[in-house]
Amino acid sequence: MLYIQNDSTDPRYNLALEEYVFKHLKFEEDFIMLWQNEPSVIVGKNQNTVEEINVDYVEQHGIHVVRRSTGGGAVYHDLGNLNYTFITKADGTGIDFRKFTQPVIRVLNSLGVPAEFNSRNDIAIRGKKFSGNAQRVYKNRVLHHGTIMFNSKLEDVHNVLKVKAEKFKSKSVKSVRSRVTNISDYLPEPITIDEFKKLLLERLFLEQDSPKREYLLTEEDQAEIRKMMEEKYANWEWNYGYSPKFNYEKTDRFDGGTLQVRLNVVKGIIEECKIYGDFFGVEDVQDVENRLKGVRYDRAAIQEALQGVDLDPYFGGITRDELLSCFF
Repeated sequence: MLYIQNDSTDPRYNLALEEYVFKHLKFEEDFIMLWQNEPSVIVGKNQNTVEEINVDYVEQHGIHVVRRSTGGGAVYHDLGNLNYTFITKADGTGIDFRKFTQPVIRVLNSLGVPAEFNSRNDIAIRGKKFSGNAQRVYKNRVLHHGTIMFNSKLEDVHNVLKVKAEKFKSKSVKSVRSRVTNISDYLPEPITIDEFKKLLLERLFLEQDSPKREYLLTEEDQAEIRKMMEEKYANWEWNYGYSPKFNYEKTDRFDGGTLQVRLNVVKGIIEECKIYGDFFGVEDVQDVENRLKGVRYDRAAIQEALQGVDLDPYFGGITRDELLSCFF
């Protein structure tokens, strides 16, 4: 088994690296990687991104939003979270989460952490989840990756993924929210996440009964990874536009009246927009609705579409910021 040292904390690069190793490194060897992301929401492949994130909180705190290539639910990463990736030859048994989580559980148990596999393909401590896992198969290879919340900011975990589900109607795969915890709270002796990372890597190689050998990425590898990052994981069309078709509805009450926004969004683009309410506008609000058709369902894109438009004749005492707040 080979490991790849990855010191990047950019989730776009890290997910591109995973996919590159998975699909393009032509080795018979298995691979293992340990890596960390700066604050990010990593959305499952089949999810509607805006259904999974608290848009306001994400934008205010400069948190990355990136779609991964595996299924499952959205997870929050920060530098208090450690991710692990196994890339192995397929053995013909199909999806098997225990094959990859059990070695991790045994290592954690050996460190005094009472970790156990739960029924949702996650790893938990006394019913509290600290590790989400996902998997995919490509040709004759399997990619399995998981999280280990070491000392993540739990307040951010809750705030970033706190979404009012009633605003959306779609056929996307919804995340199942679980109680979460950090493993640092259960270690008999305190250690840093860097110390934990080294321990985990050493013991996973012992678990696999394999000598520890490193694969060094070449300049050609790096160029291909960065190309994939730019074309896919740093691309709005992948992270947001890939989302399934969905309907959105939000109603709010302001000093200037009640406002309701209804949207039909396909591949991240607003196809239909209707605005209702008891506000005191004198111009036909259909002018505003038409301006938003064909626009990305994205705060900056909507702001740009309405730039230069005097909204007061349409919405009376409802401000521009109040109108925008009803779109998310």
